[in-house]
Amino acid sequence: MESEADDPMTAQPTRGLSGTARTRHRRLREQGRTDRAALDAVLAEGFLCHLGVLVDGTPLVVPTVYGTDGSTLYVHGSVASRSLIASPGAEVCVTVTHVDGLVLARSVFEHGVNYRSAMVFGTPRPVTDPEEKLAGLRCLTEQAAPGQWDYARRPNRKELAATALLALSLDEASVKVRTGPPDDGDGPDAALGLWAGVLPLHTTWGPPEADPLLPAGLTPPAHLTARATGAPRNG
Repeated sequence: MESEADDPMTAQPTRGLSGTARTRHRRLREQGRTDRAALDAVLAEGFLCHLGVLVDGTPLVVPTVYGTDGSTLYVHGSVASRSLIASPGAEVCVTVTHVDGLVLARSVFEHGVNYRSAMVFGTPRPVTDPEEKLAGLRCLTEQAAPGQWDYARRPNRKELAATALLALSLDEASVKVRTGPPDDGDGPDAALGLWAGVLPLHTTWGPPEADPLLPAGLTPPAHLTARATGAPRNG
């Protein structure tokens, strides 16, 4: 019996990703994801991105931290900010990648990586409004260490003015995910008698290490010690 959820006329529609020339999956299309939930999941899992931008005509890819409020990607980017001030309207590409394991096949040609990745394209804008800058910096801080924004001292006016923050819409993005074993298990190489499979990669947080200049008796706050129990890096 068909349920209401199976009926395309009554099922809740899935919010999709944008379909543009830059986000279309041309190679390994089976690894492409077209729903917005896939993008949100990749972004929620991390806090470090790579920002591709032209600086004085030279392409640079800058590792930096990010945070998102669900519709906007906030990126800490002083190098990119200087470039965008000189070339307003310039576009960037932001990438986020998580490696989940090595896919080790029977032949080197079939080796691969299990991963989750996202690419976000667009024209960022420098965040100058003090209230939005505070909100954006809160996104960055909470993305990396949930609970830290309310624990530590927040930026003062001088620090805010010295901090470069970019805002990029999530309207144009592409997501790819690769999972599972090698693809050569049913091919001619299966007869070689070689081991094949996946070497998983798990990244976890370790115990907090105190600043050697801390006064005696100061212990890490609960929101940090809770992450040292084998939880995912951004879990």
